[in-house]
This record gives sequence, structure tokens and C-alpha cells, in this order.
Amino acid sequence: MPLFQLPAGIRTYTIASPGVTIYYPAVYGLANPQAEERINRTILQLVHAMRQEQLKMQTGTEMEMTGHYEIKTNERGLLSLILTNYAYSRPMAHGFTVARSLTFDTNTGRLYALQDLFKPGASYTAVLTALVNEQARRRQIPLLNGSPQVQPNQDYYLADKSLVIYYPLYAIAPYYVGFPMFPISVYELQDIAAEGGPLDRLAADVS
Repeated sequence: MPLFQLPAGIRTYTIASPGVTIYYPAVYGLANPQAEERINRTILQLVHAMRQEQLKMQTGTEMEMTGHYEIKTNERGLLSLILTNYAYSRPMAHGFTVARSLTFDTNTGRLYALQDLFKPGASYTAVLTALVNEQARRRQIPLLNGSPQVQPNQDYYLADKSLVIYYPLYAIAPYYVGFPMFPISVYELQDIAAEGGPLDRLAADVS
């Protein structure tokens, strides 16, 4: 597979109803139509799931909801993005944001879980946990329940030469901290990165 590949085309779509505005992306122009359909279906399913999650949490009235997205990586046959959904209903003390991320191979439409980035049998959760805790100490992030752990299904996205591990609101830190995010250089993970996988491809030099 060639390292250089054109970025996927991205279009923005909107879900709008009274009090609700959600922007979400869809890819277009991929060489593999089945991969394109698979990626777009997965994105839209997650957008709807996040909306339903918020509806269950919002117990007040006059709810307002806004959804956004950010493209974090769109190169080398990889697409990594994060979706956010903010909602507020009266008389709640403050609004609440849900964030989820997706990482795809744009050639096949494959969705990568965190474990797929590493060699089979690699102790990646222990390595990532140690790196996350070192950052938390160095950045003096106030922690609620001791040392944060990285789980096999941990939220993450890829951004340039980094794997970014992040946690939901309240999961490891007070609300005012926001979403604790821990960027880890792909070069720190090369020994355990899956051969030819996303981390391997991002670590390769410019061709």
C-alpha cells in the first residue's frame, strides 16, 4: 500500500430541529464505494447514539443541543475524527458534553479499536497507563480516584504523529478540567505498534 494517498473528501451535513443543531461529516470520493458507505454509516450511527445518550441524561425542560466535529487525521489512508454533543436543559446547573471518536482505514472502511493499533499480545494498556500517569503528574492534573487506567476500549484519536488518549467528563478529573487528553508520540510506541498499522504508517517518514 503506498504511503502517500490523497485525503478523503469531507462534506458537512446538519441535523436540525427546534433547539437542536448537529453538524457531522461524511466522506466522498473514495476509490472503494463500499468503504465509503461503511464509514458514513458508522459516523451517522454514532451521531444518533450520542443524541439519544444526551436525551436520557437531560431531565429538565427547554433543552438545547449542539453537535460538532473535528477531523484530526486525514492522510496516508487514515481518517480519525472526534464528535462532540453539548446539551443543556433547565434547571440543570450546567450543560453536559459527550465526546466520541472514530478512526478508519479509508481504503477498506475498517474501524480501528485501540487494541487494533498494537501487536497481538502486546501489553499496550500497561504501557499507555504508565505514559498517561506520567503526564498527569507532570501537568498536575487533579485526579478524582487515584491513578487513571487505560482500558482496551479506551477513547482515542490519532492526530499527526500522536495517539491521543482521552477520558469523559468526571471520569478521572473534576468537571472544570474538561476532557483530560494525553497525546503520546507514535515514536514512543513503535516497539509495540502493529506492523503496517495506523501507528506504523504515521511514524513513517515523508516519502
